[in-house]
Amino acid sequence: MFPTLLKFGNFEITTFGFMMFLGFLIGGIVIGRQFRRSGLGDELASSVVIAAALGGIIGAKVYYAILYRSLDALWSRGGLVWYGGFIGGFIAVTYVVRKAKASWLRVADGVAPAIAIGYGLGRIGCFLVGDDYGRPTDSWVGMAFPQGLPPTTAQHLREFGVALDPALPGDLLLRVHPTQLYEAGASFVFFGLLLWMASRARIPGRVFGLFLLLAGVERFLVEILRAKDDRFLGPLTVAQLISVVLVLGGAWLLARKAEAETT
Repeated sequence: MFPTLLKFGNFEITTFGFMMFLGFLIGGIVIGRQFRRSGLGDELASSVVIAAALGGIIGAKVYYAILYRSLDALWSRGGLVWYGGFIGGFIAVTYVVRKAKASWLRVADGVAPAIAIGYGLGRIGCFLVGDDYGRPTDSWVGMAFPQGLPPTTAQHLREFGVALDPALPGDLLLRVHPTQLYEAGASFVFFGLLLWMASRARIPGRVFGLFLLLAGVERFLVEILRAKDDRFLGPLTVAQLISVVLVLGGAWLLARKAEAETT
């Protein structure tokens, strides 16, 4: 674990913050490249990146505050929830695209690979600070986070709703699934697939549809392994419900465009 990158007195730069910054930076470069390739232009690319950053951060904080019913969460350093950021960024970027009178689907196709690589980098940041890990495992991939957010002790895992042997002492450190790395690896693969698709797709919406499908399936599956305390829908988490919506939306876009190709 490497939670703090730099520290000056009381001011510190966390590795998560740095990886999030790196995600926006590299994502912005990817968006610029894709927009130039599609003829959308650098000005729109810059506006989209700014809108995605602001809308994403605000959306992530609002989602977290609603999920845990706490206004104090809006001002905490944590609580940057991915799906909240995706929804907030989606709304902000849609506003910018409508204002510019650009093609929403072409913009979405250009943004999709950037979201994938940005998400992957963000998950590496989560790994470095010991956040968003999975359930206990005896597998060789298991990792313990003694200084995680929170540490992977039996007590904290029980607070996440993980069923453990009652005989295990609360301060016992357990190995868990490094789900952050699972997601990072999947996202980098998705990034390559989306770039490949973007170089061949001729119908707007196909690349974004593939992203929604891949991202939705990946997140639904990884939630099964996550140590979570937001299983408000029986065994399902809120993120899994949103994942189902993404999968349906992605499948609809791909099916709609596949049908259009034959007409």
